[in-house]
Amino acid sequence: MSTPREALGDYLRIRRQLGFELTRAGRDLEDFVGFLEEAGEDRITTELALRWATRPVDASPYYWRMRLGTVRGFARYLATVDPTSEVPHEELLPGTYTRVAPYLYSEAEIVALMTATDIFGPPMLRATYRTVIGLMASTGIRIGEALGLDRHDVDLIDGALHVRAGKQRKQREVPLHHTTTNALREFARERDRRAPVPETPAFFVSHQGRRIDPKQFNKNFARLIRQVGLEGCGHRERPRPHDIRHTFAVRTLLNWYRDGADVQRELPRLSTYLGHAEPVYTYWYLQAAPELLQLVGQRLDQELGARS
Repeated sequence: MSTPREALGDYLRIRRQLGFELTRAGRDLEDFVGFLEEAGEDRITTELALRWATRPVDASPYYWRMRLGTVRGFARYLATVDPTSEVPHEELLPGTYTRVAPYLYSEAEIVALMTATDIFGPPMLRATYRTVIGLMASTGIRIGEALGLDRHDVDLIDGALHVRAGKQRKQREVPLHHTTTNALREFARERDRRAPVPETPAFFVSHQGRRIDPKQFNKNFARLIRQVGLEGCGHRERPRPHDIRHTFAVRTLLNWYRDGADVQRELPRLSTYLGHAEPVYTYWYLQAAPELLQLVGQRLDQELGARS
């Protein structure tokens, strides 16, 4: 009979071979198995699973539910080799996810964030953060996707990105506006002048010539938020880099409604451009801004009036 520690290695290997990354889940399950070992248990029990899932006592019920769900998947696998191992019931720790409304940046705030990069000492760091923020604002790509770009992923001739660092390893082509392509060309010249012998294939690099870690970017982005006076704005502690992506999506929809476009027909194109797995994830943006909801309502009233 395999111990939880032995079974975990096989479970993660099989799941990853099926295409699941399990980065966070892998860390959580390692922690859970360590928790079992500290408790002197060599099998999963519902009691211990619940105790581990609710260890962050100040976390949300939804977070507890997610942690228990991670254990449940592993428990189902372990039960096939150890019938005494318990599988926590689906109805335990019911918690629903409440999606927090994103912060929508104004154009002036995006410009202010790009200008605020002057607070960084090294010129290369200033250029990188300024260009990454501008790229996110003009394309809506995720911060991980931007920082994951290698030099060969950026087509500075035809103006396109080959995004390989998307969610679930999905790849897509992202066409660029000519002004965005020009900005990337200027950055590339600056980068190659300051770092002629790169240590990494990354398109965006730090002042040390290395790829920037998303966690480090988020940390420095918080400095920019404080610099431009946006600390505490929105429904979170502060606006995030990811909210630039939300802003791009909402502004695109707003422009379509104002121009009288067939939004239902255009929405799948936006979904593909953003790299959403399903159009339903793009539809969420329809309720992300009161201004957008108002335009949706007006469009609906017009269509209903035309049919009456």
